[in-house]
Amino acid sequence: MLIAGFPAGAWGTNCYLVAPAAGEECVIIDPGHLATEGVEEALRKHRLKPVAVVLTHGHIDHVASVVPVCGAHDVPAWIHPEDRYMMSDPEKALGRSIGMPLMGELTVGEPDEVKELTDGARLELAGLEFSVAHAPGHTKGSVTFRMPENTEIPSVFFSGDLLFAGSIGRTDLPGGSHAEILDSLARVCLPLDDSTVVLSGHGPQTTIGQERATNPYLREVASGQGAHVKAPRRGM
Repeated sequence: MLIAGFPAGAWGTNCYLVAPAAGEECVIIDPGHLATEGVEEALRKHRLKPVAVVLTHGHIDHVASVVPVCGAHDVPAWIHPEDRYMMSDPEKALGRSIGMPLMGELTVGEPDEVKELTDGARLELAGLEFSVAHAPGHTKGSVTFRMPENTEIPSVFFSGDLLFAGSIGRTDLPGGSHAEILDSLARVCLPLDDSTVVLSGHGPQTTIGQERATNPYLREVASGQGAHVKAPRRGM
């Protein structure tokens, strides 16, 4: 399997291209702010053909390049229905007034085709399988994508802004909830095998085992005391 990732834009949001191998179809995960050039460069380098864009949530740092990327390759975007409004109204998602400047000129709105994600769905795209888990807390419509392990690689978990190396997503923006993100960590992350590779929305890759041992939020959730954690958080 091929996974090409790069940080993009003002927030350093990780965008991923996932394919069975070079020269094949691929899925693009979270083409955010200023990600278009990086996406096109990765497509050329690995000779990939996109079949879909999938989104972990609707914040502008994860969706800002959805319209140009989907338009250039005539592919749909998948997003949870509770975050769909953010593609057209990013200011509302950030608690800003309509019309306030937001990182200069951005292409906001929906691509020509939008498909909605549901909890427990299994997406079969580009010859790959992605298991979808609804994981609210950072936003109401946050989701994660997990690819099953095989004989060559461990399971891969695209956590969005739910879980980072050493931290978790912030919950102080509209739609965020501390209680919900703790529940999502317990329900979605804790059952995963320690060998599961975590590719998050920001920062370096990690594993569930590493986070289970060192992440203060995941450790406290596992012990039933997550509400007491005061460590810094990340994400937009």
